[in-house]
Amino acid sequence: MTGQAVEGAAGLRMEERPTSRHLTYSLLVMTLNEIEGMKAVMPQIPREALDQILVVDGGSTDGTIEWAQAQGYPVYVQRQPGFRSAYREVWPLVTSDAVIYFTPDGNSLAEAIPRLIAKMEEGFDLVIASRYLDGARSQDDDAVTQFGNRMFRTLANALLRPRGSARMTDPLVMLRAHRKNLPARLGLDQEEAFAGLERLFRTRVDWIPLMSWRALHGRARWTEIPADEPPRIGGFRKLRIFQWGSVYLLQLLREWIQGFAPKPRRKECS
Repeated sequence: MTGQAVEGAAGLRMEERPTSRHLTYSLLVMTLNEIEGMKAVMPQIPREALDQILVVDGGSTDGTIEWAQAQGYPVYVQRQPGFRSAYREVWPLVTSDAVIYFTPDGNSLAEAIPRLIAKMEEGFDLVIASRYLDGARSQDDDAVTQFGNRMFRTLANALLRPRGSARMTDPLVMLRAHRKNLPARLGLDQEEAFAGLERLFRTRVDWIPLMSWRALHGRARWTEIPADEPPRIGGFRKLRIFQWGSVYLLQLLREWIQGFAPKPRRKECS
């Protein structure tokens, strides 16, 4: 069943949206053996706020796919491993103007979804649900992830943030909303942004950190809302801290170095 929508494109769940909205919204529920979390978290999803819900599965063997189908959720089982592969494969099935990423492992707060949508309606390209803004906190951080998150946000703001612009407090979090065309606008769909570093560290990475680096650098209109990160429900962490962290760090440094590259001169009209 890999590489296809289990229910087919015609089975995508569409909800009637309020007429006052400017954009439509698709929720991508990213799963890999998350049956416990799915049962606990998915009933909390505000379906009436969304135009499409898609479960994007990495090849679960614990009943996640079957449970999602039984609840009426369309499921796409990806062909290639990794979040970025999943996004690229499922993108043609996304029917809305904007995308929201969501993990049903307990870490993503369902009640943040309407707040992300409300902020997007103000005209932003990207809205991040920050775990470190205005009193929000992560209940899933340990000493290692806390250090990594702090290091990346400090470096990103020091190296990439234009003078006088807002600081980004949570560049690595998955829970966020953005316009569907933003990855193409930021070049996240280009293999050269990832392939060399992925080969070097023998891994596949998400495009979310690079999205943050490039948005922070001024290539998109972005903002954040505060949102707690609850503890994980069942399953296990799939982080590859050293490999992924190394790729994200080198991507960040590359973005900083490229900022010093001379810009091509515009030809004068004669």
